[in-house]
Amino acid sequence: MFEHLKEKPADKIIALGQAFREDLRETKIDLGVGVYKNPEGVTPVMRAVKAAEKRLWEQETTKSYTALAGDPAFTDAMAGLVLGDAVPRDNVATLATPGGTGAVRQAFDLVRMANPGARVFVSDPTWPNHLSILAYLGMEVVNYRYFDSTTCAVDFDGMMADLEGVRAGDVVLLHGCCHNPTGANLTMPEWRAVVERLNAAGALPMIDIAYQGFGDGLDADAAAVRYVAANCPEVLIAASCSKNFGIYRERTGILMAVMQEAGLRTLTQANLAYLNRQTYSFPPDHGARLVSMVLTDDALRADWQAELEDVRQGMLRLREQLAGELQRLSGSDRFGFIAQHRGMFSRLGATPEQVERLRADHGIYMIGDSRINIAGLNDKTVPILAKALIDAGV
Repeated sequence: MFEHLKEKPADKIIALGQAFREDLRETKIDLGVGVYKNPEGVTPVMRAVKAAEKRLWEQETTKSYTALAGDPAFTDAMAGLVLGDAVPRDNVATLATPGGTGAVRQAFDLVRMANPGARVFVSDPTWPNHLSILAYLGMEVVNYRYFDSTTCAVDFDGMMADLEGVRAGDVVLLHGCCHNPTGANLTMPEWRAVVERLNAAGALPMIDIAYQGFGDGLDADAAAVRYVAANCPEVLIAASCSKNFGIYRERTGILMAVMQEAGLRTLTQANLAYLNRQTYSFPPDHGARLVSMVLTDDALRADWQAELEDVRQGMLRLREQLAGELQRLSGSDRFGFIAQHRGMFSRLGATPEQVERLRADHGIYMIGDSRINIAGLNDKTVPILAKALIDAGV
């Protein structure tokens, strides 16, 4: 039967990484793949994670299964990290998942179970895998305007106009912080307006938060998520530990379903566990165990937060350095948005032709929509990128 299979489109980010590896130029710069890198180009194991891993190796006595929904120590710790005290813990059903992608997939499946006809509103643009998963599941997608490619800022008026079309039972997918791929984020007054619109329509907010701690700090990055959770009847939240704990290959994530009616928690929790059972049975535990150890040990948590803050400040410094260098070379402040964006990514507003010119002439690799990974830069490559952008006519 295999002859009946159809070719699937290659993942553009993975293909870009392969092209970068095959490029023999020593001056090449990789700004495509979405992982954090230090100035030496390494994605390091964080100090607290390494310490927890050593302790786990010494203390662990079994590799038996955990619960279907994951180890409660992990899900409780992550609920606390993301939600704080925004809602009572009894109002939150949780599910450990293989990475944030697993949480997104299980969230969409839960929506299909609850309302097979639900439409999912997604920002234009959004993380490409959102759209890929939704297409695979056969769920109807409705785009809403989000990014103004002229100003490289949020098109909030366009967004709100498009959200006028939201109906009861629809899902609106939002990025909790550090929007991927643009780096442009809603302000808190704008978040409040979105919540008012969704509540009036009877729509369900679904928040993907993959970069907590990479923007304005752990609590500041979670402020919008906490506001939505406290002020909407029901919310789905998919969170990833890949970036802020640096455990990409451990595949550690969580899905949270928040409800104001606490009586629905038992039913929702049972359905979440059911989804895990049908998909992969028990979730992976190694990364989750490390996260729970870090978050529940005062010394480990303090060290983790300190290193995470160093990571965040380093990216902010690179943003300011790049914006300043571009201002110097162009004599214009039109690149000031780079310093205003948050997280690992910024969308530069370059055309596909300019992106190709950057690759061909300068060995600078970025996504075709001109998304760059700020963490792929360092003090030496910032001036190189800035000059190349000006030379390419961006």
